[in-house]
Amino acid sequence: MRPPTTLRRVGGFSMIELMVSVVIGMLAVMFATRLFIQGEQNKSAAVGGSDTMQNGMLALFSINNDASQAGWGLNDALIAGCDTRLSDASGFVLAQSARNGVPITPLAPVVIQSNGLNSDQITLYSGSSMSGVGSVKLRQDYNAGNTMGVSDTAPFGFNQNDVIVVTPEPAGGQCAIAQLSAAPAASTFTFTAGGGNRFNGGAGLPTTYKAGQARVFNLGQAARLSFHTWSVQNGMLLLRATDLAGTSAAPSAVIDHVVAIKAQYGLDTRVGDLFTPTNGMQVGVWSNDMMDADGDGISGSAGDFQRIAAIRVAVVARSKMPEKANATTGECSATTETPKIFSTKSPATVAAQEVTVTLALAGDPLSWKCYRYRVFETIVPIRNAGWRP
Repeated sequence: MRPPTTLRRVGGFSMIELMVSVVIGMLAVMFATRLFIQGEQNKSAAVGGSDTMQNGMLALFSINNDASQAGWGLNDALIAGCDTRLSDASGFVLAQSARNGVPITPLAPVVIQSNGLNSDQITLYSGSSMSGVGSVKLRQDYNAGNTMGVSDTAPFGFNQNDVIVVTPEPAGGQCAIAQLSAAPAASTFTFTAGGGNRFNGGAGLPTTYKAGQARVFNLGQAARLSFHTWSVQNGMLLLRATDLAGTSAAPSAVIDHVVAIKAQYGLDTRVGDLFTPTNGMQVGVWSNDMMDADGDGISGSAGDFQRIAAIRVAVVARSKMPEKANATTGECSATTETPKIFSTKSPATVAAQEVTVTLALAGDPLSWKCYRYRVFETIVPIRNAGWRP
């Protein structure tokens, strides 16, 4: 009989080896997936931080640019803070403020409409006249109509399409804005409605003025009149402007993913001879709303608006992409607390007026905690406030 032959081992892996390989492969896939997810999260956070940085800085730069020019042509004591009437066929309206609780529409470098925890509305006014605050006196009573007699035979610096402001002298009454529909002739200003004269109402000015008791100021060409209102709605920075086509009646979107803008008046509260604006303005107090800065007992008077030395502006921007919620709790933790705004002293001797702002947006299906935020702050001196005639 032939001895039994030794069975040769069949080539390949055993079941145990296959199971070990599968386990190792699954662990490798799990770790690779985790690394990929972490990498995507880090990338999203980095991109989100870049988005908030870019949007926030651009928004702050835009508002800062308007604020740096604010008050040009409006820094005469007869104009600054005057309760003013404006008729604009394109739909722009002046910002409201309160004077001892009564709504007014002051003509001032800046008007802040504070909205508590919500985003503020910031309106900045400036003219473009080369003469700055050039003016002429009224030589005839004005009761109604589209013409007005002024004292100069050939008023210097006034041209067709210039925007004018008629102010009572001495101050205390209402001011009115109109647009010269023709070049001044025979010491007469004409402001006929229609024909592209957007700032002229059909019945003339809404206020009467006495001869020798009113003055007419020039704000420059209508196309260059810089009346801008900044606001935020549903995460979008909006702008209404008199010098940008299509943005007078309804605001135009400028920058997205801006949650809020906040602003404060920096008021010069020095009294008596210590208040000398021609020698320089200085901030004595920060305030969210207009206050009695000149001590005359009236909150929001013309003298208070003439005490605006600077404004403090903050922009809150958020990332475009939300971060994922915790798999266990279902809650986001990208941001856990609302940021504090205006919390530092500046100048060092002036107390800070810290504020908070609501980060949640109406209609957003996700929690505000799923986004990352950045706050950008700056202080802008109202340089034209001190350059008054």
